[in-house]
Amino acid sequence: MAEKYNLIQSIKTAVSRVVVGRETTIDLLTAAFLCGGHVLLEDVPGTGKTLLAKTMARALDLDFQRIQFTPDLMPSDVTGLNYFNQKIGEFVFKAGPVFTNILLADEINRATPRTQSALLECMEEHQVTTDGETRKLEEPFFVIATQNPIETGGTYPLPEAQLDRFVMQLSMGLPNLEEELAILERFEKENPLDNVSPVCGKEEILRLRRELPEIYIHPALMRYIASVAQATREQSSILHGVSPRGTLALMRVSRAYAVGKGRDYVVPEDIKETAVPVLAHRLVMSQRRGDSQAAQKAIRDILDSVPVPTEEWKR
Repeated sequence: MAEKYNLIQSIKTAVSRVVVGRETTIDLLTAAFLCGGHVLLEDVPGTGKTLLAKTMARALDLDFQRIQFTPDLMPSDVTGLNYFNQKIGEFVFKAGPVFTNILLADEINRATPRTQSALLECMEEHQVTTDGETRKLEEPFFVIATQNPIETGGTYPLPEAQLDRFVMQLSMGLPNLEEELAILERFEKENPLDNVSPVCGKEEILRLRRELPEIYIHPALMRYIASVAQATREQSSILHGVSPRGTLALMRVSRAYAVGKGRDYVVPEDIKETAVPVLAHRLVMSQRRGDSQAAQKAIRDILDSVPVPTEEWKR
């Protein structure tokens, strides 16, 4: 367990040397990556979303690609396409930017629903199907998508099916005075991203992922997770609650979060710390559709109302 914890801490430390004052976001992003999920970052421009993704890719020694989503972006611009190569006289597949390890889908809500849907198969099944032929994506495959919560002109809101594919939705937020000063000092003479060295490789990440199901979760905590999910389907303020995919996501993220805290077992705090980013974006509110603040408050209210079990959580 100590080896896993030290490896995860080295990843977080490497990212924290570049990204200032976002320890909670880095903790959650790392947990999402370890459990094989994808993340939606909702933030105004200039908060460091691209920097965060690039730093993580470099610390993990993984391939990185960025797609700037625009209204005229075609699905083939994402996944790739077959074209006729006159030199060899046959069709050849040109891989799109999704054939990478960490993909930054920048301003994903600016693309049309048709182009957005090109990512669905990639995110859920880690494969791309073009002209009837399926090609597997290389593992690990991790999507960090961004969207601007303020500027809505020329955007296409993500449908519930697309939102449900993200294991969590995060917001980095704006820095306080001390953090902003630290950013100025850190970037005064050079870009600290240039000095980031890999702390691990693909095989170590894949091994961590394979071993994640071994993290113990007490049956009482399983029931607690299920009870929280059930409560989202019984609230009058919520039109559609969490799906079973969301329930499973909360279990997986809780395990990954526990490893990041140095434990080989889950405690209630792991579930409570991750429940809002994992569940809130999956809710469809009755009165204020698309209101992320209302959805987050609904999850917090449910966490306050569902009794937390008290047991010995170790195996």
